[in-house]
Amino acid sequence: MLRSSLRKIRFLYTYYRAFKRMYMRKRYGFKHVHETFFMIGKSSVSPDLIAHEYSGIGPGCYICPNVEIGSYVMIGPRVAILGGDHRYDIPGTPMIFSGRGKVDKTTIEADVWIGYGAIIMAGTTIGRGAIIGAGSIVTKKKIDPYEIYMGVPARKVFERFPDPNDRKRHDEMLAEKPHEGEWAPPFIAAKDPK
Repeated sequence: MLRSSLRKIRFLYTYYRAFKRMYMRKRYGFKHVHETFFMIGKSSVSPDLIAHEYSGIGPGCYICPNVEIGSYVMIGPRVAILGGDHRYDIPGTPMIFSGRGKVDKTTIEADVWIGYGAIIMAGTTIGRGAIIGAGSIVTKKKIDPYEIYMGVPARKVFERFPDPNDRKRHDEMLAEKPHEGEWAPPFIAAKDPK
């Protein structure tokens, strides 16, 4: 209610969003996220997260340690970036007592969109401008720029910009200093047709 009222008064809404971002950084102990980074709702995110300008995380996400996300990245609700979990290769020791292996760095480059419920295995690099479809499970270690992956396991389905000129133009934009644009309006629930 308050948020929708504030949206109508642009400068108040800008201050409201800035306050929420500041509160979120303090609450989660983030030290390496840009002041424009935003997180909607509650998630379980490692405090060592590195997040660049205008990147955001939806509600209900689980993000393990050693993750860096670039500018303009959108991570949808209930996305999990995980791995480096319990060791299973020590004979004579139950897995629950074997400890954890080293967590490889996960890099999500600029302008990536990761859809609802996707699972990304730790140690993956997702190239700039790529899209990971909702519900996909990414086990591949490298996704090339501007590729669109979907499925279980995730496979390339097509290119975001098949025309090399479009790709070049988008690369030039991403090479500029990140800047704010017009945010997409929120979804409005359909009214019950009684």
